[in-house]
Amino acid sequence: MTRVRTRFAPSPTGPLHIGGVRTALYSYLFAKKHGGDFLLRIEDTDTARTVKGSEDVINESLNWCGIIPDEGITQGGPHAPYRQSERKSIYLQYAEQLLNNGKAYLAFDSEEDIKAWREKSAADNKGISAAYNYSTRSQMKNSLTLSEKDIARLKEDKTPYVIRLKVDPSDHVSFHDMIRDDVRFDSSQLDDRVLLKSDGMPTYHLANVVDDHLMEISHVIRGEEWLASTPHHILLYKAFDWKAPVFAHLPLFLKPDGKGKLSKRDGDRLGFPVFCTQFKNPDTGEITEGFREKGFERDAFVNFIAMLGWNDGTERELFDMKALIDHFSLERVHKAGAKFNFEKAVWFNQQYVRHLSNEELVHACYDELTKLHSNLDKHFISKYVELFRDRIDFKYELVKVGSYLYSDIEQYDLDTLKKKWKPEAENFMLNFNELLASNSLVSANEIEIETKKLIEQHQLGMGNILPVLRILLTGTMKGPSIFETILLLGKDKSMERIKKLNYLLNS
Repeated sequence: MTRVRTRFAPSPTGPLHIGGVRTALYSYLFAKKHGGDFLLRIEDTDTARTVKGSEDVINESLNWCGIIPDEGITQGGPHAPYRQSERKSIYLQYAEQLLNNGKAYLAFDSEEDIKAWREKSAADNKGISAAYNYSTRSQMKNSLTLSEKDIARLKEDKTPYVIRLKVDPSDHVSFHDMIRDDVRFDSSQLDDRVLLKSDGMPTYHLANVVDDHLMEISHVIRGEEWLASTPHHILLYKAFDWKAPVFAHLPLFLKPDGKGKLSKRDGDRLGFPVFCTQFKNPDTGEITEGFREKGFERDAFVNFIAMLGWNDGTERELFDMKALIDHFSLERVHKAGAKFNFEKAVWFNQQYVRHLSNEELVHACYDELTKLHSNLDKHFISKYVELFRDRIDFKYELVKVGSYLYSDIEQYDLDTLKKKWKPEAENFMLNFNELLASNSLVSANEIEIETKKLIEQHQLGMGNILPVLRILLTGTMKGPSIFETILLLGKDKSMERIKKLNYLLNS
């Protein structure tokens, strides 16, 4: 069996979109599942769209995700260079090979010529413009219609030209896609794609086919937007007499409502990132936020991305990288587009945060907490983390979620306090403070038992007392056990806050 070799081949046009992360991840998982190689190749032949710094952020994003190439622009390898702009002479050689065997031809039509021709075609054909293909190429200025003398003259005059693929309308294309099963295209519907541009740079179609062949890529895993171009690629493999790789075209990432492809504008509008890591455009200064900067755990993010369009056939949702490699298969990738659900991404992060040890969470918040309040010790912070670890979605939330335990309460839920307060509970509050003053506060359980006894003695209901206590001690109705809260606050601070009752009721 041929060694499995996959590649991720992004264009350096900005930060790495999560759709690109998924393509890279699936390519990586497939290669590792089969003991193969994963390559990173930068396709930078479209120089007009290249954005400075993009290559670095692509590398940074893949490294953060743990998707580490075996070969690529950083690692090097036997098929270097892995940057297409450094392989220009290679493409010219293969374009000339196609010219020599009659599978391609020169086209001298200027952009203005083609635009005028399309406009006339649309006017003559009720709005339908013609494609540059087998039925129209005879009307154009190319090496199939010009004499050798005219061609020589045009070259001598340095008239710009491109090299186009010569598509035979009878040469139907069919192939098996690992996700979409058998796919067939009618070649008479295909245009004669440009392979080499007038500046000598290849188009995606020529460059990716040549590179995939020379780099011995066995499986091409890419987005479904490239499905329409695959017949041209199949024809190129045939023209070179090369064996084509196996193709797998992934479904699109859809907007949360399922209506259309997910874009940066959707993220800006709905308030979530659509890129892996943050990127600052050096030309515009625009900053795009990433999942990493949003506080996501790497493994949670990777797990979330993997599940957008794939499952292992069970109800299982949590997979670390090793489990993903073990369970992944392209046959389980869905054909339909995957709706993006940011709430689900947060849920994944929550699950991973809750699986972290208390020591890891203490480490995550220790520096910032001690910076805010230098009197906090590790024992307090450890107990604090224990109280709030199941109430956060992100590690950074630890610092603020229980701030009332280490600093003054900034705001009280006065509406609920006044609604829940019963004047007959006034003696209870006095006795409760006496209870705290005389209690050693050894355990939350002890405080709970004594508090419930006191409530019964005063013939009050838990629903009348505990909400009032909670608001007095924390300012809010939300939070962990009120008895654990008292234990961590300590008796002095707890008593001090309870004594503010009358002041707050009259506020």
